[in-house]
Amino acid sequence: MTEPHVEIDLSKVDKAEGADRLSAILMAIATAEDRDRISIGDLLEALKRRALGALMFIFAIITALPMPPGVSAVVGAPLVFLTAQLMLGMNVWLPRIITDRSLSRVDFHRVMKAASPWLARAEGIMKPRFEFLAKRPAVYFAGFVAFVMALLVLLPIPGANMAPSIAICIIALGLLERDGIWIVLGALVGIVSTIVVGGIYWVLISWTVGVVLSFFGLGAPPPVPAV
Repeated sequence: MTEPHVEIDLSKVDKAEGADRLSAILMAIATAEDRDRISIGDLLEALKRRALGALMFIFAIITALPMPPGVSAVVGAPLVFLTAQLMLGMNVWLPRIITDRSLSRVDFHRVMKAASPWLARAEGIMKPRFEFLAKRPAVYFAGFVAFVMALLVLLPIPGANMAPSIAICIIALGLLERDGIWIVLGALVGIVSTIVVGGIYWVLISWTVGVVLSFFGLGAPPPVPAV
């Protein structure tokens, strides 16, 4: 669904919460009652200079949490776009077919209400360190890991998108705060997630091949995989 873009007003962000903190900005957007839906274009415009890392975090945390059917489909494609741009060192850009997508403010508020306490805690312990990992060319590797995680998020395995989504969240926060330790941690979580999801697919593919072979009398039916 689409609606005309109306600029998000961030003038009421609580200064006591830290006006430049992502957690405060996202809660201000989620609690603003002047709109029923929030488009991706609205978020892109409101977050401006921090749009890449912030949008990566937003879309990843949405896919990491239980959401109504169809919500993940709204944010899956932009997540792939954004991580690819990070990997290639490009400026943030999304086609209109993506920026016109929107989700209800109620759903967005539900996500932010669940995520903001953890986000605020993370912001409290993160700080600029090993900043070279948040700059070119090192950041391209973080972008590659995040891009692979975004592709894994799109795979049709129930529950298997949580770990890749969390990896993207960690990398995104590390980029926003220029914290190289968090970027490395996110990359490690991403690598482990790839191994785990790859193992799940290997089991499923092996089982499917075994079933097909047994159908043609080339072996006994394999047991149902416990995944």
